[in-house]
Amino acid sequence: MPSRTRTTLSLAASLAAASLVLTACGGGDTPKAASGAGTALKGASFIVGSKDFSEQIILGRMTVEMLEANGAHVTDKTNIKGSASTRKALESGDISMYWEYTGTGWITYLHKTKPIADQRQQFEKVAAQDLKKNNIAWIDPPTPLNNTYAFAIRKDKAEKLGVKTLSDLAKLSKNKRNEATFCIESEFSTRDDGFPGLMKAYGIKAPKQNVKMLDTGLIYTETAKGSTCNFGEVFATDGRIPANKLVVLQDDKHFFPVYQPALTLKQETLERYPALEGIFAPLAKKLTTTEMQKLNALADVEGEDPKDIAHDWLVDNGFLK
Repeated sequence: MPSRTRTTLSLAASLAAASLVLTACGGGDTPKAASGAGTALKGASFIVGSKDFSEQIILGRMTVEMLEANGAHVTDKTNIKGSASTRKALESGDISMYWEYTGTGWITYLHKTKPIADQRQQFEKVAAQDLKKNNIAWIDPPTPLNNTYAFAIRKDKAEKLGVKTLSDLAKLSKNKRNEATFCIESEFSTRDDGFPGLMKAYGIKAPKQNVKMLDTGLIYTETAKGSTCNFGEVFATDGRIPANKLVVLQDDKHFFPVYQPALTLKQETLERYPALEGIFAPLAKKLTTTEMQKLNALADVEGEDPKDIAHDWLVDNGFLK
């Protein structure tokens, strides 16, 4: 996800941020609690937003609790409809911060057409340019997770067909065309970073009768059944991938953009409260793709409340107690 170029902190701010890292990880004398026993953000007020799907709401709720635990007053405005609305809310000041994805920042907000394959370089480029052009800061580091587009297939079917990568899928589409059947969303069918670009990059052959357009949720269930399609367009951190015994094909040519989330906020907010970096850097480092899949599955498969999922994860990982 887009990262930001680090702002040099004053010595006092650096010390405050460093002490916060210890506190946020449970290493300080002050116990961390959702009601807020920390003092690093005492007197501060924030409005936290998020987009309207489980992963975003979970990340938003983690943010609410971490801010409260460090003494801030927080208004919860998570679950905003759509990326554009959420970004506009940040720009207008309706919210103070939310987690955004590097790929979205690069392509949608900075209007770049060619993604950068290297995750760190992509983060640094997005962060630097968004800061320069829009005065939006990306807290460094981003999470290691990458919620990018992917294609998934049933594990047993993948083994039977001998496909592990998208290059393997391209070969299959030429040699066993009847097996190369796809379930995709309508938007994905027209995007440059979607199906048309993918077919061109890998040389995948997909006649119209082999492609079915479905809603997101149906793609997972129909791919698991294997009658409508063998290969389903998915998001890499979706908990329905392991729940449906699907495996993701490796994007061996690095076609899909990197979508790492990082906490974004206005630069003046970060300058006023530099301790935010020390609070959220340790949290971000723990959110791997596998870890996020588990959390998303609790929401999308088990039906648990994202608020409870976020709180329990923070407690289990030593950020709150």
